[in-house]
Formats: sequence, C-alpha cells, structure tokens
Amino acid sequence: MSRRDNTGLFGEELTTPVHAFRATLYLAQRLRYLMDERLRADGLTTQQAALLTVVSALGTPSLKQAAAALGTTHQNIAQLAQALQRKGLLDVLDDPADGRRRLLSVTDASRAYWAGRDDGDHAAVADWFAALSDDELATFVALTDRLVSALDTAR
Repeated sequence: MSRRDNTGLFGEELTTPVHAFRATLYLAQRLRYLMDERLRADGLTTQQAALLTVVSALGTPSLKQAAAALGTTHQNIAQLAQALQRKGLLDVLDDPADGRRRLLSVTDASRAYWAGRDDGDHAAVADWFAALSDDELATFVALTDRLVSALDTAR
C-alpha cells in the first residue's frame, strides 16, 4: 500500500491513505489561498464567505448551528460574525425564544454584494478545476461527498 510521492510535496514513501490525506490538505489550503486572494480587495476572507454562505442557506441559524455546519468552534464563529457585523454583511440577533442564544442573519448588503460577484467567483472556481474533465469532476464530487458523509457519521 506504499507509493512514491512524485510531486515532491509530501516527502517519503507514503501509504495511499496518508498520501490522499496530505494531498487533500494541500488542495484545501491552496483553494482557500486562491479564494482569499479574490476576496482580499473587499476586506473579506474565505472563512467569512463560508459563514455567510451557511447563514444564507440555513436562514437564521444560531452560532452553535453555524459552527456545526462549518466544522469549527462556537468561538471562531463568534469572531467571524463580529467582523461581518462590523462590515454590515451579517446581523447578530437575540433569539426571542431564548435570550442567551444569538441568531445570525445575512443583510441586504450581503445579498447585493454576492449578487454582484457570484458569476466571477463561479468562473474562477470552474477554472481552478479545469484540469479535470466533466466526468472526472463528477467522480471527484461523488467521492468527496461520500468521504465527507462517512466522516460526519463517524463523529
């Protein structure tokens, strides 16, 4: 189950699972860097964009729900939410049913911001994956979804 790392990035002879882990970690870091570069001029980060995406998809999640969706800590989400609130892209509201809980909601300014740049971002992401054919990309997505599901179930 050993193979030689031909990329030079991951070091010595690796088992296939370790190589897959290191390659996935590198890919995630590289994609995050590329998106951070796209967002930098607007003072945003990929993590902030991810939080806005999750909040938009979930409606008005609590900080705990947003943290679970992003696989991070409550504290990290609270910090991201504060930064986005200062930028006018996110509202942090008291939960009317439980005053201790905070709910997140995207603002009209956030919706307008993303409407103005989604096409360009989607084109850039498509370009980053252009090394794969449509069939390869579909296989990549299916395999990634399966692995994510298995890891989420293993918690």
